Amino acid sequence: MKISETKAEGLLREYSILITAAEIDEQVSAKLTELAATVNMPGFRPGKVPMSVVKSRFGPQVQGEALKNALDEGARQAIEDNELRLASQPSVDIKAYDEGKDLEAALSCEIMPEISMPDLAALKIEKPMLEAGKAEVDEALNNIADANRPTIEVTSKRAAKDGDVVVIDFVGRIDGEAFEGGAAEGHSLELGSASFIPGFEEGLVGAKSGETRDVTVHFPEDYQATHLAGKPAVFEVTVKELREKGEVAIDDELAARLGFDDLGALRDAVAGQINGQHATALRQALKKNVLDALADGEAFDIPPSLYASEYENVARAMNPNAPEPHNHDHDHDHDHDEDHVHPAADEGMDDDAKSEAKAVAERRVRLGLLLTEVGRVNNVEVTEDDTRQAVFEEARRYPGQEQQVLEYFQTNKEAMQQLAGPIFEDKTVDFILEMATVTEVQTDVETLYAAPEEAAAPAKKKAAKKSAAKKAAKTADKADKAT
Repeated sequence: MKISETKAEGLLREYSILITAAEIDEQVSAKLTELAATVNMPGFRPGKVPMSVVKSRFGPQVQGEALKNALDEGARQAIEDNELRLASQPSVDIKAYDEGKDLEAALSCEIMPEISMPDLAALKIEKPMLEAGKAEVDEALNNIADANRPTIEVTSKRAAKDGDVVVIDFVGRIDGEAFEGGAAEGHSLELGSASFIPGFEEGLVGAKSGETRDVTVHFPEDYQATHLAGKPAVFEVTVKELREKGEVAIDDELAARLGFDDLGALRDAVAGQINGQHATALRQALKKNVLDALADGEAFDIPPSLYASEYENVARAMNPNAPEPHNHDHDHDHDHDEDHVHPAADEGMDDDAKSEAKAVAERRVRLGLLLTEVGRVNNVEVTEDDTRQAVFEEARRYPGQEQQVLEYFQTNKEAMQQLAGPIFEDKTVDFILEMATVTEVQTDVETLYAAPEEAAAPAKKKAAKKSAAKKAAKTADKADKAT
C-alpha cells in the first residue's frame, strides 16, 4: 500500500491511496480459505467444499469486503501516519479499479486548525446578578389572582361578551355528519381566551343563556387532526349558563386555594419561580460574556464544511420560508453530478442579511472549536455520572414517562452522545470562569431579557422591561398552578 499527500491547502488535505492487486488478492484468498473451512453447502461435508465452489458462490461478496477493508485501512494509515486531527468526516473515492489490477483511491479531509490557547487568567468577565424584586412578585401575584378569579352566574338576560364564561353543550358536523372529538356537554369556555379554533368563541359573543345557535368555523390548514385540517365545520351550540368573573383578593385565602399555608408562602414560591427563570437567563448571559471574551482572541481558520453547515442553519433560522433541500434518498430520473442545483438556504435574503448570517456562522464555529480545544488541552472530561445525571434530568421533564425516557437513552448511544456535548461545553465554561477574573454586577430585568438589538439600543429598554416582567410573571403563574 502506498499513501502520498497530493494537496495541503489551508485546512484541506488530500491523499492518494494505491492498493496493489497482490494485496487485494491476498485478502480475498485469506477470507475464502477461512470460509472454505467452515461453510456448509448441500452435497459437501463441512470443511470439504472445493475452493472453486466457494469462490464461485462467495467470490463477489468477499471481493467487495476486501476492497472496503483495504480502503478503510488505507484511510486509517493516512490519518494516523500524518497525525491528522480531523474536523469532519473524511471521504474516500475510488479513482480507478478493475478486477486483477491495482486500486487507486483518494482520501479528502479537513483538519483542525492550529489554535493558540488564550491566557485564561487574563480574561475579565462580568457575572450578572439579579434577584426577584417586589414589583415582579406583585405583578406575578396579580396575574395569578386574575387567573383564579371565581365565576358568578349572570342572572340578568344580558348577552355574552369577551371575558365571560359560557357553559355549553356542542356538536360539530362536517358535511352534516358529526365527527369524533367534536362534541361535549357542560363545557366551560372563557370567551376571548383563544382556547378553541378561530371563529368559535367569536361566534358565541352576543349569545344569551338558553340560546342555541350554529357557529361556522374553518379548521386551520395545519390543524393537528389531519382529517379535519382545512375543512369547514358547523357547531350546534347550546348556552346552558352564562357566568362572569368576580373579584379576588390577594390574601391567605387565595394562597390556601392554591395549596400554600399563607400569603407569605405563596410569595416565596412565586419569588422562587421567578428566580429560577432568572437563573437560566443569567447563566446564558454569563456564558455569552465568556464567549465574547474568547472572541477577542487570536483568529484562526475554520474548516469549510463546518462553516457551510452552520451557515445553512443560521440562514434557515433567519429565512424560514427558504425552500427545503431535496431528499435524494430515493430514485430519480436525473444524474447526480456536480452541476446538480440545490435550493439555497439564503435564497431571497439581501446582502446585509447574508453578511450577518456569515458573521454569526463564523463566530459560532470559531468559538465552538476554541471551547473544544480549551477543554481538550485542560483535560475537561464528561464522566458517566455527568451523563447519568443529565439523563435523569431529561426524564424528569416527562412526568409519568420517566422509565421510557431512561430506557431510550440506555439503548441509544447516539442520544447519549448528544447529551455529552452540552455538558462538555458547560464544564469548559466553568473551568474558564475558575481561571478568569470574574466580577459580579447587578443587572435588571430589561437588560437581562432584552434581545441583542435591544441591548444595543438604550431607547428600547423601557418596552423591554415591561415584556420581560410579564414573561417572568407568566412563568411563575404557570409553575404555581402546577403546584
